[in-house]
Amino acid sequence: MRTAILDVGSNAAHLKVVDLVAGAPIRTIVSVKEPTRLAGAITTGGRISGVGVDRVVASVAATAREAARMGAVELIAFVTSAIRDAANREEILDQVAVDTGVELGFLSGRDEARLTFLAVRAWYGWSVGPIVLADIGGGSMEIATGDGAEADAALSMPLGAGRLTRDHLRGDPPRGKQVERLRAHVAGRLTAYGADRLTDGSSGHHAVATSKIFTQLARLSGGQGADDSRVLERSALRRRIPRLARMTAEERARLKGVSRSRARHILAGAIVADEIMAALGLSRLEICPWALREGIALRRLQRLEVEADRTEDIGHLARPLPACRPRLRSVASTGA
Repeated sequence: MRTAILDVGSNAAHLKVVDLVAGAPIRTIVSVKEPTRLAGAITTGGRISGVGVDRVVASVAATAREAARMGAVELIAFVTSAIRDAANREEILDQVAVDTGVELGFLSGRDEARLTFLAVRAWYGWSVGPIVLADIGGGSMEIATGDGAEADAALSMPLGAGRLTRDHLRGDPPRGKQVERLRAHVAGRLTAYGADRLTDGSSGHHAVATSKIFTQLARLSGGQGADDSRVLERSALRRRIPRLARMTAEERARLKGVSRSRARHILAGAIVADEIMAALGLSRLEICPWALREGIALRRLQRLEVEADRTEDIGHLARPLPACRPRLRSVASTGA
């Protein structure tokens, strides 16, 4: 089944068109994005401005046309924290539906964490053992842990890089006291949500991060694993934060690996990443290329596999275990 997955976030509307076939790997047909730039369109009352709504409508219309052009037969479309938490959320969803015909739904932050964990587990497999996952978005931040295919614990907190920049880092560059207060705020929220109790860093969890913020922080810090997988080292990150705090957004945009759309928010993202690693007792995070959209594709594929029902090949062999004890024939001892 050719399925289109549309994720409308604070920076862009991301479309991923995939072929899903029971028993086969996910095959990506196309991946595109259209800008939404909602971080600067959120008013003090928590509403998204008319200009921001217009960008959402335009991005959804463009990606829906691309999905149709690529032959998708179904669309899974949803919004993340920026629109989910907006005061005028219902107005935005109604406007998009009227203007584009696309009905946008939304996932809870906890479900986002669980689905991202599903994707991370599929990427790394069982051999890595228990996983702890961190994901920083524009409006929220998620953490999930578990040793199975599904997360045992999942948290979502209002600690997205865009939200924190808007609420706490008003200057460009911000004043030193703003940075200190932001760090204290993030540390306090992580403790209040119990993030520090998910793992003490010594329990053998494979530490993983997803999202563009983490990817750009890893590039900025210059971390490379032995197997060429990109990693974020906390020691390197901590050395970068004071410099980021002294720079304007324009100066940050010229740094290696930092995109212009996230240059203003990268400092808040760096502080959140540092405090996450402190709370979880981690010295490094490995960046996983799969995240929420892949998790949704996997969940949809699970449903297709259930519908395909490939269990009948051994179903006729399964019988209840007999209640009676088997008869045992004694064998005479042959002696020493």
